[in-house]
Parts: sequence; structure tokens; C-alpha cells
Amino acid sequence: MDMLTFSLEADSSVPLYEQLYLHIRQAIVDDTLTTGTKLPSKRKLGEFLDVSQTTVELAYAQLLAEGYIESLPRKGFYVLPQEELYVRRGSSVIEPLPVKKTYDFDLYPSQIDTTAFPFERWRRHLKQVVSEEHHDLLSLGSVQGDFVLRQEIATYLYHSRGVHCSPDQIVVGSGTEQLLPQLLELLPDTTTFGIEDPGYPLTRQLFAHQRRTFIPIPVDESGVRVDVVEQAAIDALYVTPAHQFPTGTILSVSRRQRLLNWASERQTYVIEDDYDSEFRYSGKPIPSLQSMDQNERVIYLSTFSKSLMPSLRIGYMVLPPPLLNRYRERYRHFTCSVPRFEQHTLAEFMATGDFEKHLNRMRKTYRRKLEIIIAAFKPYEPIVSITGASAGLHVVLSVQTKKSSEELKRLAEAGSIRINAMTDYRIESSDPLPQFLFGFAALSEKTLPAAVSALMTCWNIEKGRE
Repeated sequence: MDMLTFSLEADSSVPLYEQLYLHIRQAIVDDTLTTGTKLPSKRKLGEFLDVSQTTVELAYAQLLAEGYIESLPRKGFYVLPQEELYVRRGSSVIEPLPVKKTYDFDLYPSQIDTTAFPFERWRRHLKQVVSEEHHDLLSLGSVQGDFVLRQEIATYLYHSRGVHCSPDQIVVGSGTEQLLPQLLELLPDTTTFGIEDPGYPLTRQLFAHQRRTFIPIPVDESGVRVDVVEQAAIDALYVTPAHQFPTGTILSVSRRQRLLNWASERQTYVIEDDYDSEFRYSGKPIPSLQSMDQNERVIYLSTFSKSLMPSLRIGYMVLPPPLLNRYRERYRHFTCSVPRFEQHTLAEFMATGDFEKHLNRMRKTYRRKLEIIIAAFKPYEPIVSITGASAGLHVVLSVQTKKSSEELKRLAEAGSIRINAMTDYRIESSDPLPQFLFGFAALSEKTLPAAVSALMTCWNIEKGRE
């Protein structure tokens, strides 16, 4: 019994039985207790270590459960053989995540104004949902998302975007990053996709991660070049027609009609990402492409990232019936990735009209900021010109200069300004002049003029001349 002379600490925060279990386990792993060794009875070991028999019993029970020892009837406890672990000594290290750099002015285009969120209204709806009345929400819900939220989304889409769909056609998920890969799985592996150039980098990454073939389709002042689409060897198209990202152009009506005819004739699909559609500052809202579709060829995709908050991680897609049936067959054993309490809170937020009120307030807020931006850049014309100002949360700056986009971006970085160049979003096409995306949503109204002035100083651009 000498090999079981362990030092147990009565005043330790670790229970005595766990200390004993750990000591015996280590002895077995170290081969101090070899295979086949008989352990003392619970009574004898308890007396030897001056602990209760219950303490030994609990330690033996854990060793039995993990397979270190076995109990033979009327014989006792014996050490079981252990497989020797092969240890490869390597130099693998976990690389630290890059520290997020802070800037005096962050003009990244995908940010929102977080100071204007209606926390009190959201908290009220959340409190109503998180109650004992809704104990059923503790269970798993529909793979497509709870019906109450899909019904609110369908109503909102009809009134705001002209989208014709039933709640049954809507699939709720954790944003584009989750929904788009699911959607791609519903289409043949041999499908070659057309994507806008320039376009959202995440889209390209998602297609690449899914090992899907894609071809860049150029974008001009009227949106994606449908004439190129018709000639390209593609089977489906991914577009942002209401407010093309990042150029801010709108797909013209004639091109929309032509694109729908192309999809109908080819019996293929157009994926419509309704990016930034909620925030339009001049004229009537641009109808969705899906609202014009008479042949169930458009797949509608959107999120609440810009209209509410990116951290909510709720997006949705509207599937044509043939794809919906395919979705239900493929994903019937899955569960919705969005927590049900968040789904119901959002549904209540929409049903009471708070969502629409919030959107109206944010349109006014962003419109004021846009007016400030336009006025601030006015003295720098024609060296700096603005496009894409009719909608969205960023404008496009075109700069008359001999400097390259990369050089201007480095100068801004040196001046503690984060700004993305149009070249960051291009695949093949190029710009005749350096262009940049000036995201204005996250900056306060008081800060915006200072941001414009600081950027012009970094680029050595004076009012009226370079």
C-alpha cells in the first residue's frame, strides 16, 4: 500500500475524493500502478489515508466511470491497461489575433449610428418576451425561423419593397454568411455564377469557400452590365440592384426587365441582395427586382444589419417554391441558427410599429449627415466629386489627382483615417480616377466636417485645387 501514500489536503478547495481520484489516475498514467495491480479495498484505503470510506468510494467510482480501473465481483478493483499516447514535440503556437487599430476618423462603409438605437423600446419588447408565459420558447423552433417573425417580415417586404411572398417562403438565419452557403447548396454543383465587379468582398469569399465557380460582371452607371450577362458563360447571377455596393448605382428598369427575361429563358435564378434598400433620400423607393418577377426566378436576400444593428445577426431569404421544397428536404433535420427569444423580440418590435418608426428616424438622421457631407466637400470641387448620394450609408469620392489609390490610402492611414478605396472591391475592372468609399453613418454630425477637412489635409487637397 506504500504506492498509494498520497498527501491529501483537508483545507483545500478541491474535495478529498477528487484529490484521491487525481492521485490514483496520475499513478496509473505514470505506470506507477501497473496493469493488473489490485487496489486496496475501500475500507483499508480509507483507514490508511485517514479518510472516510465514502471518500474512497467516490474516487473509485470516478476511476471506474473513466475506464482506469475495473471492479471484479468478490475480487476487488484492478488497474486496466492504458494505451500509451504518442507525443510529437512540435513548435506549434497559437498566433495572436491582430489588435484592432483605432482611428481618429473611421470611414468604413458598413457601420451604423449606434447612438440612435431605441434601447428603451427594444428592452420593453424583450422583457415581454422573456417571461414564464413563453416557456415554449425554450424548445427548438422551425428550421425556417418562427412563423410570427416570418409573418412580420412578409408584411414589411410587401409594403416597403413590393415583394410578393408568403411567410412559408421565408427562411430566417444568422445573416448572409449563413444563408448564402445554404442557398448555394440548393443549386447544382456545376452552376457558374456571375457576380458584380466591383462588389462586396464577403460575397466572393463565400463563393470561394463553397468552391463555387464565379465570373466577374462589370458595373457601370446604370448597374450591372446585362449585355455582358447575356454573353457570359454563367448559369446564375448575384446582384445588388436597388443600391449597388459599392458604387451606389441603381439598376435601370430596362436592364431589370432584360435580366428577368434572361433568367426566364435560361430557367435559372437571380439572387437579389437588397443591400441598403431601407435608406433612400431622394425620390420614391426603388422597387425590388423580385416584385417585377412573374416567373419565380428571383431569390430575395436581406438582413437587419443596417436597419437595426449588425450584432443582431438576423437575415432572411425568400425562396421560390421549387427551391423551398428543396430546402425543406435538405435541411429538415437542422434548426434555425437565430435564438427564438431574439426572433420574437424582433417580431414584437415590428408588429407594434416601432421598427417603422425607427427606420423613419434613421432616414432623417442619415439624410442630415449626408447633407453635411455634401456641403463639406463642396469647396473642394471639382478636384473631389461625390456620387452615390441618393441612398445608403456611404458616398463615393472621385479624386482628380496623379496619385494612385494605394498612395492616397496610405496617406489617410498615416493621418489616422480609415477609408476604403474602390480598388479594394474590384476583381478585374479598374478606375480611371482614384475612388473611395466615405462611410458617414457612424460619425456624429459635429465630427463629419472635421473628418472631411482631415482627409483633404492628408491628401494635400486645398479648396478648389490640389
